[in-house]
Amino acid sequence: MSNRGSLVVISAPSGSGKTSLAALLLKEVDRMKFSVSYTTRPRRRGEEHGVEYFFVTVEEFEKMVAEGAFLEHAHVYGNYYGTSSSFVEAELARGQDVLLDIDIQGALKVKELVPESLMVFVMPPSFQVLKERLVGRGLDDETVIEKRLQVAKDEIKYYVNYDFVIINREIEQCLQELKAIVLAARCQTESRREDAEAIVQTFFTPVEET
Repeated sequence: MSNRGSLVVISAPSGSGKTSLAALLLKEVDRMKFSVSYTTRPRRRGEEHGVEYFFVTVEEFEKMVAEGAFLEHAHVYGNYYGTSSSFVEAELARGQDVLLDIDIQGALKVKELVPESLMVFVMPPSFQVLKERLVGRGLDDETVIEKRLQVAKDEIKYYVNYDFVIINREIEQCLQELKAIVLAARCQTESRREDAEAIVQTFFTPVEET
């Protein structure tokens, strides 16, 4: 049996760059799986079902809620989002780290259920930079951008509920910091307990002389 993996939760105000950061992390760190969330929001141009999200109807989502299929679920910007509990548990049990790219509301629920989760908050360098990034990515109209900025003013205060804070001034530096967090967690005593105990036993097991 392998050592149990860690649950890594990354959150940020919309437009802070957490999704790009998560994608880069998955390319550079082995033994890490991305938990694809379920959502009722419309698919954006270029998105694929089962890659960015599992796109489902409101009826399908509510059925999954009733069946207890989600580790957490939340209503954000008028749409539902949820994390599959069976996927997360299966991968952690296999010794894989699991990365959740979820909103703050959902992240705090995960922290309640899985207190040992690694909670990472990504911040933009300033409010003005966040606004420029939201406008520059060209995904939303002016009304939606304004709404996201208003929500961000509330969300930014929640960084104190997280274990780590990464300030996204430059994506490569952010990636190195996030990798350091994940790799350091793998060296925690509890994460290495199974391997460590096996090594300890070798110190007290008689060795046959040849």
